[in-house]
Amino acid sequence: MTTRKIPTIMGTQHPDNANAPFWDSSQQPFISAYRETSEAFENFSELNVDEYMWDWEGKHADAAVIDRLFSSEYDYFKENQIGRDKFLTFRFPNIWEEKGYNLMQAMTAFLSSEDFAHDLGFTRPLFEAILPMAQRADQILKMQLLFEKLANFKTAEFTRSDKNTPYIEMIPLFEDFDTQLHAPEILKEYLTLHEEHFGFRPKYLRVFLAGSDSALTAGFMSSITGNKLAIARLHEFAEQENIEIYPISGTGSAIFRGGLSPRRIDRYVKEFPGVRTATVQSAFRYDFPLEDVQSAIAKLKAELPVAEPLKINPEDQKILAEVAEISAKYYSNTLDNLVPSMQPIFKAFPKRRDRRQHVGVLGYSRSVDGIELPRAINFTGSFYSVGVPPEFIGFGRALKQLNADHLGVFVRHYPSMKQDFRELARYVNMDALQILKTQSPAWAEVEEDILILQDIFGFELQPLTREEKQHAEIALQVVQIKDGAPIAVTALINRMAQLRHFLG
Repeated sequence: MTTRKIPTIMGTQHPDNANAPFWDSSQQPFISAYRETSEAFENFSELNVDEYMWDWEGKHADAAVIDRLFSSEYDYFKENQIGRDKFLTFRFPNIWEEKGYNLMQAMTAFLSSEDFAHDLGFTRPLFEAILPMAQRADQILKMQLLFEKLANFKTAEFTRSDKNTPYIEMIPLFEDFDTQLHAPEILKEYLTLHEEHFGFRPKYLRVFLAGSDSALTAGFMSSITGNKLAIARLHEFAEQENIEIYPISGTGSAIFRGGLSPRRIDRYVKEFPGVRTATVQSAFRYDFPLEDVQSAIAKLKAELPVAEPLKINPEDQKILAEVAEISAKYYSNTLDNLVPSMQPIFKAFPKRRDRRQHVGVLGYSRSVDGIELPRAINFTGSFYSVGVPPEFIGFGRALKQLNADHLGVFVRHYPSMKQDFRELARYVNMDALQILKTQSPAWAEVEEDILILQDIFGFELQPLTREEKQHAEIALQVVQIKDGAPIAVTALINRMAQLRHFLG
């Protein structure tokens, strides 16, 4: 059993908040890179998150974050030590996908923060990092080898009296369906490579499963299925290899991106048991009353570590992989033809963080018919803004296509499906969809998805609350003006995000 504290709650910098953060006196929803250090402290102290992701992938990050935290909040971090009680976890850039200069800066920050902590008599603050878009075992080890070389070089050439620890732990982030499904095989190879180089096996592994990019590239049905298969297979692997595994789930507030919001804690624990660390993204933290957020985090902390992990037998695993493949085809075939008519919305989408060009499983220039796709948050929010939640795309036709065996297995392993789509139906605007159908025939396929699910689950396609009614009215306005007034569209998108409690 590992002696370290495994974080249950990881705060992240995902820019999906509709409202300003509770800690910001200017009440601006945009959070600049300069304010992210204060944000990290507020998340530790006010929300009691265990861990905070410091993101170097495709965005600007402050290399002096540990120095600033220790200098400005010395008393807090003397009691709540980073690396022992609280954790700041860097997400490295992936050097196979983007330029590597950010990586050296991030690794150097590990080393200098260890020196500073040593001088203060603190624990080593940074000792593990996330590798996004991990595809192969050798990539995970390569990060450790690069760090080892840099640490040994610094010790030999710069700080002989203060030796740096030349070892870091890596958390692979598996973002697409295939790498999530085959995570055990990748990790098995990694354990062999690790033992060959370092002479020992890690006592435990933390493994990160993305919920957003997989939905963006293959659709909601494929994404939720892939996440469940990965969680179940990772826990199987842990037993077979006699190693502790702690899955991290990267989920946003929108159901399309995993559906973790303060109002859906029971659903999340029911759908993803075996997840040991949940990411609470910006919308979770800033788009609900502070007391609700604090109590939701406390509930997750109580329930996630003890939830009995998801078990899926080999026959069901095979069937669910086939379900994911069937649904991904419906989704991608329709999406190819929807994207051109969505470009004005994508372009008008508001920003919440300082970011570089998108990197993810899409790389820099994943395109559909020569047109680039936006980030998952922008994509999700854009479809909600035209009154068509993206969860529906391809889902209805795929569900109708499943044979009795496939359907039975899928329904059994997705217990919240009916409730999810009943909730999503309240954000559908059929009047807006009729206008969209005149712009591309692909929207008729989405209409078919919606009507199939309405027939199966018997829900009404209409808003129930005052907020939902306002949301529906604005969606119609967005569709009517989307090609002509980008500034007006941005304002409307912002208002709708506040009404539904997430930007995207």
